[in-house]
Amino acid sequence: MTWQVSAGGPLMSADERAGRVLAGQGPRPLTEFLADLGSMLVAVPVLAVAIGYALWRGQRARPLVAALAMAAVPVLVVPLRLWTDRPGPFTDATGYYPSGHTATAMVAYGGAALLLAPGTPRNRTVPAAVLLTLATGTGLMLRGYHWPLDVLGSLALCGMLLLALERALRVAGSRDLSRSTRRSSSRTPTG
Repeated sequence: MTWQVSAGGPLMSADERAGRVLAGQGPRPLTEFLADLGSMLVAVPVLAVAIGYALWRGQRARPLVAALAMAAVPVLVVPLRLWTDRPGPFTDATGYYPSGHTATAMVAYGGAALLLAPGTPRNRTVPAAVLLTLATGTGLMLRGYHWPLDVLGSLALCGMLLLALERALRVAGSRDLSRSTRRSSSRTPTG
């Protein structure tokens, strides 16, 4: 997708046609609300609450890993935006690929779901994160803020980031568990 966007490949015309058809569809208050689900003012506090909950439960490494994943979003998105320099729908302004709101939503909600997964069934947290992320991307396209490839590019990029986060959380979880076990065993009287 990035190659298509940067080289002006054949997918670009189909993408822009689809974007023009989607833009303006649906009730404006709803599509605006959906697009706003990916703003830093909405998505990041959700992750912050999950991080706070994990810290309250005695985890240290897992919340740090999730916070680092969120910090990686602008590090990954901003250079791609500068490099591709893609104009947005209905504007001459550039820097729309990949979608920052979609990336923020995916990592914030996905990270929160993964942090909460040990305490709640994954079959509840992960679908909620997927639904919130897809709602954000849909709202962005229906409002005409992003082309479909902008949203898809963010989903692909942050999908890889979430896979790395999930693996890192597993490793960090075992560190948190071994630290907790050492601490509780040091308080156990001997002999």
